[in-house]
Amino acid sequence: MRTGLYLLVVLTAGAYLPSPLYPAYQRVFEVGDLAMTLIYATFALVSAPALLLFGSASDALGPRSVLRASIVLAAVGSACFALASGPVWLLAGRAAQGLALGAATGAASALISELSHGHSRVSGTVLASTAFVAGTAAGPVAGGVLAEYAPAPQVLPYVLHLVLLGVGWFRVSALPAPAPRPGRWTPTRPEIPSGMRLLFASAAATGFLAWTVAGLFLAVIPALLDGAAQAGQALIGCILGAVLLCSVLTQPLVARLGARRAQLAGLGALLISLGLLALTAGCSASVTLVAAVVAGAGNGLAYGGAAAAIDGSAPAAKRGAITGALYLVFYLGAGAPAVAVGLVTLEHPLATATSWVTAVAAGFVPLVGTAVAVAGRVRGTPILARPPAR
Repeated sequence: MRTGLYLLVVLTAGAYLPSPLYPAYQRVFEVGDLAMTLIYATFALVSAPALLLFGSASDALGPRSVLRASIVLAAVGSACFALASGPVWLLAGRAAQGLALGAATGAASALISELSHGHSRVSGTVLASTAFVAGTAAGPVAGGVLAEYAPAPQVLPYVLHLVLLGVGWFRVSALPAPAPRPGRWTPTRPEIPSGMRLLFASAAATGFLAWTVAGLFLAVIPALLDGAAQAGQALIGCILGAVLLCSVLTQPLVARLGARRAQLAGLGALLISLGLLALTAGCSASVTLVAAVVAGAGNGLAYGGAAAAIDGSAPAAKRGAITGALYLVFYLGAGAPAVAVGLVTLEHPLATATSWVTAVAAGFVPLVGTAVAVAGRVRGTPILARPPAR
């Protein structure tokens, strides 16, 4: 169990380690805003199909083999960043990180659930989700602090990550080799039963918006704060970490509020955060920090509520296919809007592009909120549905 938790934290931290360093890369490699947003989005756009492709691999091959492959891929990603001499290296590194996390998520989560001595399967799921978000929050904080206060800021963070991955390799190698379950390794096919398509559409839209806000913070806010000389790399990393930290702190409230009310409350917080970003576009560090805290709370409630609504209503026989489709939308939400900002920067400054995209996203919030309310009445969404692991 501890090995699975360790790997989830280390792999997710490594995937978000570069976030506060993007402005420095942009200056050194002299690339535009579109290229940098594409580099960021590559991770999300690769992770989504990787999650579907490798989601069931641990059942056929055993978790140890899959986790070893994930560690190798993550090491390739960190090595690409440490040796980067141009944007192509960063692009390759992000793709490797996406493949690593997409492959490892299912295997590590299964390991935690199946080998969590003294814990129920639900407890293992909660532990896996917490480890995932903890790593996501720790990555940008560590990257920003090391970049500002340690030598070789574009090399040292990845060297340390490689060391942590080496520890993970030995931990995985020490695991017993359980016999693979019978059956072939086949990719997960997203499938939505006709009876729950309205519920799925509203939950997917809610999760898309939740990860749109988080993705915008991780992709474009560092460049905006750096360009306005509002914050150093350490503060930028802490602002980014605040989004994910507040997300994990609010997710336990989903069980108390219920799936539908959690989504509506989260959408309200997302609307406030999007409004602040649309008005300031990262020109004020203090306002951006407030927006980050509100965005994190909204992400936790909206994402957790959306996942809980589907988890509580999906037929057991098709839960994997439905959840795979839902998380595919989540990953697209984390990457696609950031690319939209980059495309707008071809004709307009980054601050203007950010304000426009966030304003458009804010305009969709009331529509999605209405869909959530209607779907909840039609389907009778369970009030105490549990949030699944990320």
